[in-house]
Amino acid sequence: MISHIILVTGLLLIIIGLWGLLTLRNILRIIISFSLMGTGTHIVTVAIAYVRNGTAPIIDRTLDVSDAASRVVDPIPSALVVTAIVIGMAVTAVMLAFAIRLYDSKKTLSIDAFTESKW
Repeated sequence: MISHIILVTGLLLIIIGLWGLLTLRNILRIIISFSLMGTGTHIVTVAIAYVRNGTAPIIDRTLDVSDAASRVVDPIPSALVVTAIVIGMAVTAVMLAFAIRLYDSKKTLSIDAFTESKW
């Protein structure tokens, strides 16, 4: 049951981030929307990899080889999420640095002020 609640929470974060990305006009709010979408994606990945009453992937006396497929938690999704969190933080830092440069040049963070780069 907890896996479904976490999965729905992650999907809601993705939807809220997508809504903010499509409707908001402030660059900082758009960056926050990107971060929300990334966090939702991380939560969904962890929720999908969740195994109820799972154990570490170490085969010893307490875990038989025959039970390993149904009781062992896969460590790959967790490692991917940790990597994605680090990459997401770096991308967010670059976006914030770019927002600071945009503010220095136009003295506003509204997307509407940056029309000279449109097609």
